[in-house]
Amino acid sequence: MSKEDISVTPHPELLDEETRRLHALGYAQELKRVMSGFSNFAVSFTIISILSGCLTLYYYGMTTGGPAEMVWGWIVVGAMTTIVGLGMAEIASAYPTAGGLYYWSAKLAKSKGAAWSWFTGWFNLIGQIAVTAGIDFGFATFLSAFLNLTTGISATKGTVLFVYGLTLLAHGLINSFGVRLVALLSNVSAWWHILGVIVIVGALALIPTHHASAAFVFTKFVNETGFHNTFYVVMIGLLMAQYTFTGYDASAHMSEETKGASLTVPKGIVNSILVSLAAGLVLIIGITFAITNDYQKAINSATGVPPVQIWIDSIGRTGGEFLLIIAMVAQFFCGMASVTANSRMIYAFSRDGAVPGSKLWHHINPRTRTPTRSIWFSVIGAFILGVPSYWSTTAYGAVTSIATIGLYLAYVTPTLLRRLPGTRFEPGPWNLGRWSPIVGWIGVVWVGIITVLFMLPEVTPITRDTFNYAPVALVVVLGYAGIYWVLSARKWFTGPKMQGDEAELERLEIGLGEPI
Repeated sequence: MSKEDISVTPHPELLDEETRRLHALGYAQELKRVMSGFSNFAVSFTIISILSGCLTLYYYGMTTGGPAEMVWGWIVVGAMTTIVGLGMAEIASAYPTAGGLYYWSAKLAKSKGAAWSWFTGWFNLIGQIAVTAGIDFGFATFLSAFLNLTTGISATKGTVLFVYGLTLLAHGLINSFGVRLVALLSNVSAWWHILGVIVIVGALALIPTHHASAAFVFTKFVNETGFHNTFYVVMIGLLMAQYTFTGYDASAHMSEETKGASLTVPKGIVNSILVSLAAGLVLIIGITFAITNDYQKAINSATGVPPVQIWIDSIGRTGGEFLLIIAMVAQFFCGMASVTANSRMIYAFSRDGAVPGSKLWHHINPRTRTPTRSIWFSVIGAFILGVPSYWSTTAYGAVTSIATIGLYLAYVTPTLLRRLPGTRFEPGPWNLGRWSPIVGWIGVVWVGIITVLFMLPEVTPITRDTFNYAPVALVVVLGYAGIYWVLSARKWFTGPKMQGDEAELERLEIGLGEPI
């Protein structure tokens, strides 16, 4: 007897609350719901990863505003990101599904919901692939620097690209083993990040005999961009902080694998931002106080990684290498969690038929209950984005800009639709109440500002090597999604689609061969 022949009588009273809620949204419980609220928070906190974003873009911060920009810019961006996250969180509470942002857009749009869903989904997909690329390429740069220090292997572009490929391969394999392993490693990662910051800042505070002055840390402005307009440099210098504050939509994409998702997912989004804001500020201030030698020596570090040069100058080579290991482990965890979230978004978008070859990507491994093919889709896509770094010195900066712009456009679109007249929205158990309108509109305006900022030139004179390719990438994504929509998708993509009635949803769940 085939699975199609199995007769299922729906028994909604036997389903747990989260499965009933998912059925009401139109989906079967195909993924394994085993993640705790802390694990959900840990995934987003791990992807934000202050030991990844802050450190890999520290060079950018040193040359585009300097210490004052890094400290005060972090506070400003952290506050605005919290507002954006609050707007997302209350929508996540109402619609706890792996589709996340594109699903929300479809449900909140007063008209043309399919089109809003389509473009939100594609910005989210490209942004997530780009952020995975940015995270793992940053890790590869740090690991290559470590190998250079300890073995003498030259950190060439080819070496970094090779390490980058191996890193993505490892993250694909870890994710393929199942969500329980990812949840466990994410829990470990959350504590590793917190303890790592304490160790790094503690070592830099207690071991060196000299520290930079408070005036240097909080007021020193450095401009090596070539631009003479201070305000312009201050604004584009916000990229370091804003890029770091990405990836917290992971909590939403893990909704179908999280217990009590209507409450734990919004908390995961907001808490991951707040904890990162506090811990990241401590990290930035701690590292910057350790800059006591030649500022230019750190910028032009022989290791290619300014924070490592600062650590070596402050506490010696052995101590610097030890802190580098702490940072690298955190970055490895970060890339692992990014692949997890990215694959769930691809799985959900494919479930609704929006990705070419959707039937291939919307596939659950019956043994691990994970979207294995979507995992490798995200890994291969991220590797392709990293390949241009072999020829272009600005490729990494372009990837970080693409990630930031793509993700934040996806983040804020549902919030914008939520605020437009005529939108009907039934809040979930976690909501902002009377504060919702002002929080929503501030978040929308902020994202509009940073979208423009991060497409502007970052250095001058503008050459092939210094050109900011983010606008080109944005046009390519818009062009692809737009042309695909006009020529084909508008005829068949209707937005998120129901997988079936109650009986069909239960049949799908039983067909996986394991009770939920």
